[in-house]
Amino acid sequence: MTPAAQMDFQLKVLDALSDPALTMSEGRPHRRTKTRAVDALGLHFKAIGRVVYLADEMAVLYPGEKPFSPDILAVVGVEQPEDDERMSWVVVDEGRGLDVVIEVLHRGDRDKDLVENVERYARLGIPEYFIYDRARQQIHGYRLPAPPGQGAARYQRIVPQLGHYHSSLLGLELTILGNELCFLAGEAELPGSSDLIGRLQGMLVSVEERAEQAQIQAEQAQAQTAANALLTVLRVRSIAVTDAERERVLAERDVARLQRWLEKAITASSLAEVLDEPS
Repeated sequence: MTPAAQMDFQLKVLDALSDPALTMSEGRPHRRTKTRAVDALGLHFKAIGRVVYLADEMAVLYPGEKPFSPDILAVVGVEQPEDDERMSWVVVDEGRGLDVVIEVLHRGDRDKDLVENVERYARLGIPEYFIYDRARQQIHGYRLPAPPGQGAARYQRIVPQLGHYHSSLLGLELTILGNELCFLAGEAELPGSSDLIGRLQGMLVSVEERAEQAQIQAEQAQAQTAANALLTVLRVRSIAVTDAERERVLAERDVARLQRWLEKAITASSLAEVLDEPS
């Protein structure tokens, strides 16, 4: 297929999938769930150096099949360039099908995601299929018992372990936390971009607070040193200091003022002369 023919074909596929009644029926919660999932997965695989192609609502065409647009798709081992220009995933052109599909069911067609797609994706040889039923806060997981092309193309249910559904291909656990679909690496939840930004902002505030506290402690130490030096000079010069005056000197936190008092104490004849600040 020439580039021009491929572009024309992709536009026809996208046009066939652009029914507003279908694309808008799930609403913003549906869209937010998909976006958060792809974002978290993308950050995770990039951080660990694993190559996984991810997309949401990308048109997919298998030979002899009607095009469809999974909520989330993953293909292991395929690079995802920053300037990815794919408009659709055409199995013939890519040379391989999808590895994992995740559908987010909110207010859409329950039979399509929970019944029809279970049969269809298995027949297409997609190794793993997960449905996040957002309305009922449930996860359904399916896996082909044998590699595509080997054995019957029927899914087996993935049995959850303590509410975690394991994806062998992604190497992650799917679960629900706080009424949201989440992915776990071990016991650690995969953060999204907004989570990382929040953590970085929190770390920055913490660093600034520690720096400010360190500055305050340093200034207090300087003031204490200057006050002790002043009292030492006064004692050496036999200038009388009452308890109240001693407390005043020790309570002073203005290092510059203490330095002025110290300089004056070298030649002053009384503490009143030392502490006599100009108005």
